[in-house]
Amino acid sequence: MRQVTESLIKQYYELFNQRKIEAFLALLDDKVIHDINQGETEVGIDAFGKFMQRMNHAYQEKVTDLVIMATEDGKRGSAEFFIDGVYLATDEHLPEASNQPYRLRCGAFFEINNNKIARVTNYYNMQHWLDQVQD
Repeated sequence: MRQVTESLIKQYYELFNQRKIEAFLALLDDKVIHDINQGETEVGIDAFGKFMQRMNHAYQEKVTDLVIMATEDGKRGSAEFFIDGVYLATDEHLPEASNQPYRLRCGAFFEINNNKIARVTNYYNMQHWLDQVQD
């Protein structure tokens, strides 16, 4: 089961990089739990889809240097990676956007249920991002 989970997480990031949101969302459980870095916990594919629409409007991001790990039973997985991005449009409560580039080390934790992603928890250093996009 480890390999199935690792493959699922790899596909998740490949589709993220390609901005194929419909296929990306199809990897998620209907009641997916999304723990947003330093923010709210959202539940459900609709909420996740709205989050991704906002993100794709304000940011152009690509996952690089991806390392994936999973438990032997495949019920949990994690990923460490960098986000190479450009801040395109001002996001709510954040500094003004002017196409600032940034690079962040990130971590994500996953729960898998019936070969679907049931939880995604993302972590990165928000202050490091702010330092890169503020004048």
